[in-house]
Amino acid sequence: MGRAYDLFRRWQRNGTWQRIFTELQTWADAKDLITWDLNVDSTVRPAHQHAAGARKRGTCRRSPL
Repeated sequence: MGRAYDLFRRWQRNGTWQRIFTELQTWADAKDLITWDLNVDSTVRPAHQHAAGARKRGTCRRSPL
């Protein structure tokens, strides 16, 4: 198990997996086996004040010394 993991990590560090992935992706794209979709979402939703840690009205807690 350790030997297989060591080989995996070595290939990950030296870029072997990235090269394999890029080559397969290039091949599949050339054969029109990949559909490229782009989705952009710029939705921003602020959290409620209490979710952000604001104090609730009328509540005052002291931290123990």
